[in-house]
Amino acid sequence: MDLSTSAVVFLFLTYHLCEAGHRNYNSILLVPNGGKWGEWGKIESCPKGHAHGFSLKTEREQGVTGDDTSLNGIRLYCSSGGVVQSTVGPWGEWTEVKECPRGYLVAFALNVEAPKGPSDDTAANNIRFSCGDGAILEGESPTFGTYGQWSKRCTAGAICGIQTKVEAPARGDSTALNDVRFFCCY
Repeated sequence: MDLSTSAVVFLFLTYHLCEAGHRNYNSILLVPNGGKWGEWGKIESCPKGHAHGFSLKTEREQGVTGDDTSLNGIRLYCSSGGVVQSTVGPWGEWTEVKECPRGYLVAFALNVEAPKGPSDDTAANNIRFSCGDGAILEGESPTFGTYGQWSKRCTAGAICGIQTKVEAPARGDSTALNDVRFFCCY
């Protein structure tokens, strides 16, 4: 390979790795109760540091005649000053940021409503995070469903990245955010 070809390959790989929005991680945090609808978005990570806070994009309850989606998005606030998010649904407003008193996010639990058949499904509705210092933070979202078990804790380091599973707007009954994975970095 000549020098110009090497340079083109290097630039191509650099661009695509940077565009992917993630860095090397040492573990993935999952929970078994995520919703079944939607597609996984891109992994997005703090360029440096770890997540010390979060906010949620939530839709208020729609009442008897409306279609509830509840949780539409999750943002991570990075110690380096950045904010990252994966795919986000179109409904709702962003809540205020919740931050660990000391340290970083290291585990989570997801509130999910089980499928309701012909009734209005919402899938994921809220989230709790555990901070490295033991503090528990909970989002502000209409709560349908129940919390499942906690994920494992980051084996080393803390949460630095996110990937969400979101259902695109559907005719009749949309669920928006269904599931989430978090990535741990040193």
